Amino acid sequence: MVLLKDFFNLQETEMTKVKGVSHKNLLIKREIIAYMAVNGECTLAELTKQLHISVPTITKLVNELVEEDIVIDNGKIETSGGRRPNIFGLANTAIYFCGVDIGRDYIRFVMTDLKNNSILTKADNSFELTDNTHCFNTICTKINDFLDNCGIERNKILGMGICIAGRVNPIAGRSYMYFTNTNESLREALEAQIGINILLENDTRARCYAEFFSGGAKTENNVIYLHLGRGVAIGIVMDGKLYYGKSGFAGEFGHTPFFNNEIICGCGKKGCLETEVSGIAIENKIVRQIEKGVNTILREKYDAGELIHIDDIIAAAKNDDNLSIELIEEAGEKIGKSIAFLINIFNPEMVIIGGNLSYAGDYLMLPLKQATNKYSLNLVYKDTKFRISQMDNYAAALGAAMLIRNKVIGL
Repeated sequence: MVLLKDFFNLQETEMTKVKGVSHKNLLIKREIIAYMAVNGECTLAELTKQLHISVPTITKLVNELVEEDIVIDNGKIETSGGRRPNIFGLANTAIYFCGVDIGRDYIRFVMTDLKNNSILTKADNSFELTDNTHCFNTICTKINDFLDNCGIERNKILGMGICIAGRVNPIAGRSYMYFTNTNESLREALEAQIGINILLENDTRARCYAEFFSGGAKTENNVIYLHLGRGVAIGIVMDGKLYYGKSGFAGEFGHTPFFNNEIICGCGKKGCLETEVSGIAIENKIVRQIEKGVNTILREKYDAGELIHIDDIIAAAKNDDNLSIELIEEAGEKIGKSIAFLINIFNPEMVIIGGNLSYAGDYLMLPLKQATNKYSLNLVYKDTKFRISQMDNYAAALGAAMLIRNKVIGL
């Protein structure tokens, strides 16, 4: 008997070697796991009805999954009469998934079990993302170090989701911003060094997915997640599923031409939304105002030759620094106008605001919502809920782990 964990770890070319009844049974086992992952505990009768598989086959395969420690027999359940059936659910300790968030100045790791529970997190803030071979090797070393010291056997880790900023095609496994100088995809290069099946994803989409399923948006099927970090991007959930577009590039909202200015964006074009409302844009604005002599409690930091980060500006605003408050409120108004554009097109049930700038709270959200109300259709605005992200800094890594889990078990 081929164990399901071994089957999951096979490459696609090796899977073809498992043929006939054995292959069919392994696929049915994956269906059983997927059903339990979505619906929770269930009886053999429920599985038979929902998967349209005979009782003997379901009984045999569920028992095999119990032997593999992937499914647990939770004993008999109470019924109104007749024979009491056993109820089965997924185990926590047989299969694991890893999520990795590669940021500009950090790498964050999350390990999850089969039920999407986060069981281990780790952050490495000594990292700097650059587009060269040395950085790629550093990433591989740090990931391997995490796996070697996480306390979980590698053969139990069935997949790794890795998210990174910029344009990413998850199907091709390619980043179009980093590590593009070879014919080999970034996913293929990482798999060769790490030895685990990898899903490459955009960081904002990964955050959006974690927010949608773990952050309190479970009752909505159409959600826009707006990430306001040092850049600007959105994740889109339509009918309960992430929206990718043709090549996985959907969500590059920060590069829409909202402004008639001469500021060159990181994408090489002028007037992008990011040039006025991103964390980097606000950082640049406060430096220009300090150079003009405008008073702010951040002047001392500037005079000492230290870089001013968006987090410093938010902290200053909360300490009643007028210049910081003005810049955040100005950004909030411009963001609100851009959100009006989004909700008029998509008519979502909810807009979630995340990223560093969301920590500004009402300094951001009040002008944002006022502007959205002003520039959007009244009926659409009333249809839309707004809230700040409820996730922590590990959201992107968690979302990446959840996405590779879904891919492995066939959701």
